[in-house]
Amino acid sequence: MDTADYLQTLDREGRLLAAAAAEAGTAAEVPTCPEWRVRDLLRHTGAVHRWAAGLVADGHGEPRPLGEEPDLDGDELVDWYRDSHRRLVETLAAAPADVACWTFHPAPCASPLAFWTRRQAHETAVHRYDAESAAGGAASRIATDFAVDGIDELLRGFHARPRSRVRTEAARVLRVRTLDADAVWTVRLSDRPPVTSRDESGDAEAELAGPADQLYLALWNRLPVPRVTGDAALAALWRETSAIG
Repeated sequence: MDTADYLQTLDREGRLLAAAAAEAGTAAEVPTCPEWRVRDLLRHTGAVHRWAAGLVADGHGEPRPLGEEPDLDGDELVDWYRDSHRRLVETLAAAPADVACWTFHPAPCASPLAFWTRRQAHETAVHRYDAESAAGGAASRIATDFAVDGIDELLRGFHARPRSRVRTEAARVLRVRTLDADAVWTVRLSDRPPVTSRDESGDAEAELAGPADQLYLALWNRLPVPRVTGDAALAALWRETSAIG
């Protein structure tokens, strides 16, 4: 996928999120995030959109705090979210390809613009699923190539950082496999951050597998893993410690 693909996905996912939130109502519970109601989802995601847009627009070379969430609710909050999403899409669309700004894991093709467009597309897709879970009914489709890309970002981006809590005292090996795309990852666990390669190297003690879209949501703790084989305790350790804060 390229930056234009991510931007198109981000635009679509944000519109779907807003529509689902309006349908559900801001007081509705979010089944996939048990401590949240739709108002919390909109405030969080909108604040992240504005934060990311500011980093890109201002060329910040260092991290900065997330802005305060608005004291809004109901239709006003949905409108605020739509404006936040629109600002982000417009900022990313207008940014030069060589924009320089901070990223929190390595940028695709060493491009901060690609990083933030990709990151916000996946952020929005997962939270769109949350909004649709609150509204009920069938969830919108996640394209296979986008889901594979999101799994790769999670495993080789987020969990390569020191903040990852997925640790084991002894070296262990976990496999992650999509069943409808030619994509497999080998995750080597230890008392340090996981090291993941995009291959099928060595023997694995457990495997998490499923269709790409379901596996993507499962690895983001929105669904159960469709198929677990091998050491169930190792698979459980991943589930219990892999949540991204």
